[in-house]
Amino acid sequence: MDPLFDELKRRVALLESVVVAYSGGVDSALLLKVCHDVLGKRCLGVIANSESIPDEDVAEARRIAAGFGATLRVIRTREMDRPEYTNNPVNRCYFCKTELFEALEELAAQEGYRHVAYGETLDDVGDHRPGAIAAAEHRVCSPLREAGLRKADVRRYSRSLGLSTHDKPAAPCLSSRIPYGQKVTGDKLARIAEAEAYLKSRGFREVRVRHHEGLARVEIPEHEMERIFRDGEREALVRSLLKAGFHYVTLDLSGFRSGSLNEVVGLQKPKG
Repeated sequence: MDPLFDELKRRVALLESVVVAYSGGVDSALLLKVCHDVLGKRCLGVIANSESIPDEDVAEARRIAAGFGATLRVIRTREMDRPEYTNNPVNRCYFCKTELFEALEELAAQEGYRHVAYGETLDDVGDHRPGAIAAAEHRVCSPLREAGLRKADVRRYSRSLGLSTHDKPAAPCLSSRIPYGQKVTGDKLARIAEAEAYLKSRGFREVRVRHHEGLARVEIPEHEMERIFRDGEREALVRSLLKAGFHYVTLDLSGFRSGSLNEVVGLQKPKG
């Protein structure tokens, strides 16, 4: 018996029926798994497909959900049609989540689901999360947070349930690689996706390719940097990113930092 996990299941049961905003990440995968186990067919996972999400991420998310039998639907969201989003203000995520939650609200109402839920945890509270404002405005439930789960708990329970996501790195949308105030475009997102796909194909699990107009700033963990300078890896990386459409390629010696662009505008303190 685990009181924390029991509390999560209790809160899920109280929902009676739910549409889960699902991305295939560690938090939403655990939430969908528990909702599926507790509510069965009264749970529907929904993944949003858009230009800001790599196709391989959507495919992987579908495989994960299929692995534990959850009902999953893919919908097209159109945040790129919203100037408030493409203008890339510091609260860009608010407009993305507004687009998503409006679509999920409509779907839930049409098909008779009582609630919409997403994978917020206690660790997200107090961080720069404009999407949480959209969630509150649309009365989206947060069973993981409400039950008192932190990211470490999510990973621990995911491991015990056999979810492959238990050690999955965070994977925010591709727009997060573009500095605030610089316009989000389909071309930029495609360029970032191609560059990061190359790095992942070379075995780098945690990567960010920050798009500074013609310059690609590559972030990888410090302990993996020396790999870049072995056996022609650097030359191959530069060729690949130039082919993707960048004019210059630089390696950030500060290493991988999730949310590093928030540091520039004072939304997050530099780490290390």
